[in-house]
Amino acid sequence: MPVAITLHILSAVVWVGGMFFAWMALRPVAARLLEPPLRLPLWSQTFARFFPWVWAAVVLLPASGYWMIFETFEGMQNVGLHVHVMQLTGIVMISIYLHVFFAPYRGLRRAIAAGDFPAAGRHLGVIRRLIGINLILGLITIVTATGGAYWLNNIRLF
Repeated sequence: MPVAITLHILSAVVWVGGMFFAWMALRPVAARLLEPPLRLPLWSQTFARFFPWVWAAVVLLPASGYWMIFETFEGMQNVGLHVHVMQLTGIVMISIYLHVFFAPYRGLRRAIAAGDFPAAGRHLGVIRRLIGINLILGLITIVTATGGAYWLNNIRLF
């Protein structure tokens, strides 16, 4: 359990914290100070360094979560509603990330390589909106993980 929960929490902190930093700090500064020929490669290279960490989180979060559910709680029937909510938001977040990685991020890199900054900007806009959605879901997941057992204490799905 200590290994599973440590991997789980560290993965969530890296992923959600990285999105928070990108959305709340880097995005507004880059938009204000950099023109597209500099801003778009900055984002592409930032994602190239961040996304391997997200891949690790995408693997470790469900693996460690299910490890705790089935080894510690002996199955889904023994966990509270907050765990089911975390599972749902996690699945949605992973799905959004996979779409970002395989569609607009790929398009962003190709457009930058071709020097097509208007197309790169459109791809970055899609990524920005989806990361914003994932950030909100991530924060909801953290609130659910930390307080959900207290709010939803007696509600069981099974």
